[in-house]
Amino acid sequence: MTTEPSRIPAAEPLRVDARNNRTRIVEAARELFAEQGLDVTMTDIARHSGVGVATLYRRFPTKESLVTEAFAEQIELCASVVDDALADPDPWRAFRTVLEQVCAMQAVDKGFTGAFTSTFPDSTAFDRLRARAEQGFGELARRAKASGDLRADFTFDDITLLLMANGGIITDSRHTALAASRRLVSLMLHAFHTDDADPLPPAPHLGLQHVVRPPPAR
Repeated sequence: MTTEPSRIPAAEPLRVDARNNRTRIVEAARELFAEQGLDVTMTDIARHSGVGVATLYRRFPTKESLVTEAFAEQIELCASVVDDALADPDPWRAFRTVLEQVCAMQAVDKGFTGAFTSTFPDSTAFDRLRARAEQGFGELARRAKASGDLRADFTFDDITLLLMANGGIITDSRHTALAASRRLVSLMLHAFHTDDADPLPPAPHLGLQHVVRPPPAR
């Protein structure tokens, strides 16, 4: 595992007003991406941040540059979660912890999956962190199989299925989304495990109204 710093490089120092505008833009982008996903327009982000569209494009010439900045902390956190798990001597606990934490991040941020699975040619640091997380998780799966905890026919496609299902959780509160995610991940981990003796966490109180995505607020 590499020990060199992986922090995504910061931009050159800016004047106070420019720095404040940049901060407002990134915070607005994070909020809108979390609520609506990556389909949010740059115009909506500019409006939400209280700056002009021209100002936004001076700070972030492309949407990709804004996405990578908005998700820089999360991708670093994701890579750190995997790094910590790789240091855990218990292969199954390490594998389980990564899935639980990554799915929890996804459950409360609609843009997370899109950012994590996209490629950004102009941000090699972002792509490097993502590749590190993917490679680390592959090693965790290998160890869990070798220990006899993870079923031999498990493949990375099963993680894709889990993320697809977890990304479809639609609730009216962060608390309920996290509860639903924990339940779903636990069910899937039981399916992945060679011995399903672990108890499931409590089921969240969900009605059928959560199956249909509510219309966007106007």
